[in-house]
Amino acid sequence: MRLFDRDEGGPDRPLADRMRPRDLDELLGQERIVGPGTALRSAIERDEVRSIILWGPPGSGKTTLARIVARRTRAAFVPFSAVLAGIREVRDVMEKAASLRRATGQRTILFIDEIHRFNKSQQDAFLPFVEEGTIVLIGATTENPSFEVNAALLSRSRVYRLERLERGHLVAAMRRATEDSERGLGALRVDLPAQLAEQIAASCQGDARAALNVLEFAAASARPGADGVRKIDEDLVRDALQRTTLYHDRAGEEHFNLISALHKSMRNSDVDAALYWLARMLEAGDDPLYLARRIVRFASEDVGLADPRALTLALAAKEAVHFVGRPEADLALAEAAAYCALAPKSNALYAAWSEILGAIRKGETDPVPLPLRNAPTALMKAEGYGRGYEYAHDAEDAVTGMACLPERLAGRRFYRPTSRGLERTIAQRLEAWAEARRRIERDRPKGEPPTGG
Repeated sequence: MRLFDRDEGGPDRPLADRMRPRDLDELLGQERIVGPGTALRSAIERDEVRSIILWGPPGSGKTTLARIVARRTRAAFVPFSAVLAGIREVRDVMEKAASLRRATGQRTILFIDEIHRFNKSQQDAFLPFVEEGTIVLIGATTENPSFEVNAALLSRSRVYRLERLERGHLVAAMRRATEDSERGLGALRVDLPAQLAEQIAASCQGDARAALNVLEFAAASARPGADGVRKIDEDLVRDALQRTTLYHDRAGEEHFNLISALHKSMRNSDVDAALYWLARMLEAGDDPLYLARRIVRFASEDVGLADPRALTLALAAKEAVHFVGRPEADLALAEAAAYCALAPKSNALYAAWSEILGAIRKGETDPVPLPLRNAPTALMKAEGYGRGYEYAHDAEDAVTGMACLPERLAGRRFYRPTSRGLERTIAQRLEAWAEARRRIERDRPKGEPPTGG
């Protein structure tokens, strides 16, 4: 029940696996959670690790930390892949861990890679064993554990969030690999110029595994010179990178982080940031129709009547996606996003709609006032349907004193325009109509009830 009994430095293993840090001093980055004096580092060094969830992007060191724990612990250490295992395998491991605890008192540390792929029943199977201390759980996930790990299991674990590695960390990892003759490429005498190391690091988005994979491919493709040195040039790096694989999970947290960044950049009128986040999502392979829907939504929610043309342009971008497809439609989406970012902003319509829905859901649903009802039959006319209706086109300024809301809501203001964009004119128009209604009310003969109450 030990982890990785095979030779981790074997020449046939991928470079990223061979160069995986063997102890905390070799680990690059993550000083916030495993730097000197941190609680997790102390627990690992004392072999007192309790159940933890390691949450972070690919290549940030989650599995590496688990391997470091495996080397230091005296407990049985069992690796488990949520991709390959089912509920039967889960129960089998739990039974073996319980038997080991009863027979020897030895605890079992269970490492579950991609724990977010386990369903609720599989995660529930661990819970009693974690509670009674039979197993210590180390879960690794790229997804937000708040959504992907059962609340009961999460409450019994400490979550550590690993950050994406910085470019300097990736450059250092590649430099270490080119110099290490035991596990790395030192014997091949690889020459990786500094500017190309920076280029690889920039393209790999904090993923050390991806950077070392690119380095390994480029080194294997480089031909030794007369001096035996394999010099990596720009063409080899370009070929190895081919097309940057942006870290983005269309169903996961990063997807929502990116769309949130796009929406909030447009709301903040930052056109450069809006275009950047839009491009990030398109280049990562996000559905262009999903992006079009979000821009349409933004045009209604955040621009609204301050500039109604934003909605028209957003819908036109959606049609462009249907009509011409990618990549040509990308520019139409960019035009719509840029227009929304540059447009005057108002959420007055959104706020009014929310307030109206709230009133309806609280039961403020009185009958339609009689003057607003059609009266196609004699009975309906006899019941007063349509009585007191005032035809707006016959009135000065095409506005009457007739109340159109139910009596309980009479005079209630839901839509309150801002002073930005077209809403400044709308606010002036509304005030003029309100004054016209007040004038009508003042001029109404005494004792005559207002219409539509």
